[in-house]
Amino acid sequence: MASRKPVRWHIAVFLAPAVLVYTALMIIPLFGTLAQSLMNEDAAGVRVFVGLQNFATLFGDALWSDAFWNALGNNTWFFVIHMLVQNPIGIALAAILSTPRLRMAAFYRTAIFIPTILSFVIVGFVWKLILSPIWGIAPGMLDAVGLKSLFAPWLGKEEYALTTLALVSVWQFVGIPMMLIYAALLSIPDEVIEAAEMDGITGWSQFWKIKLPLILPAIGIISILTFVGNFNAFDLIYVAQGALAGPDFSTDILGTFLYRTFFGFQLQLGDPYMGSAIAGAMFGIILVGVCIYLFGIQTRLRRYQF
Repeated sequence: MASRKPVRWHIAVFLAPAVLVYTALMIIPLFGTLAQSLMNEDAAGVRVFVGLQNFATLFGDALWSDAFWNALGNNTWFFVIHMLVQNPIGIALAAILSTPRLRMAAFYRTAIFIPTILSFVIVGFVWKLILSPIWGIAPGMLDAVGLKSLFAPWLGKEEYALTTLALVSVWQFVGIPMMLIYAALLSIPDEVIEAAEMDGITGWSQFWKIKLPLILPAIGIISILTFVGNFNAFDLIYVAQGALAGPDFSTDILGTFLYRTFFGFQLQLGDPYMGSAIAGAMFGIILVGVCIYLFGIQTRLRRYQF
């Protein structure tokens, strides 16, 4: 008679604290918010179930829908800049820093990664000071290289403010894709690299033909992390432009729109039910994006993994 395998209770014991904390701080508030998005108050101030009425108001009432679609469009542009600027730069930096002949590579990695650990408040206020047309150092720096004519109050112009803040965010977080891709490059077996060198494939040709296909799964993970992070963004916009996300809501994203709606700001009264509906819409957008990646992209990338 075969002996039964011992039950590994220690796994549950070690996982329990993390699961309990995550459930208390994330799962329960999430379901509470989704439930509250289906509620509202009647004329007597009594909480009643209204189904999808809050979502119908959010998407159908011009008073709400105009602000929502503006925030969603700005959020999408914020994400696109990170995908087209941050991640390619991170990949290029990782490829350069993984070169065996490069000196002081550890110093460069550390210097590039340091802004990632800085507070959003520090980054926001420092860049506001740098870009200020009154006391900022940006005009002087451009003047030193003969490009002062290119300077403009970027944070004060509707057409430039969001892009400027997105590039500030890229500067702060480019170290994350750089380090993840760097780790992926180091995980490529030496036998593969040696075989490529024996075939005469070296330098950037080796990166494009050999290394890049092998790190596609890591690039996919970085892309979905970028998507989730940017559609949850709030801090930098709030610190740099305030809750109104000026000028004229040109930097308003879903996070700041949710903040104003839920908690209220200045003359706008807080509405936790409509705020929960916005949070539910954000959750739906992120969920759809993650599902598209998991079921539409990740399965195709698995064939590149060892």
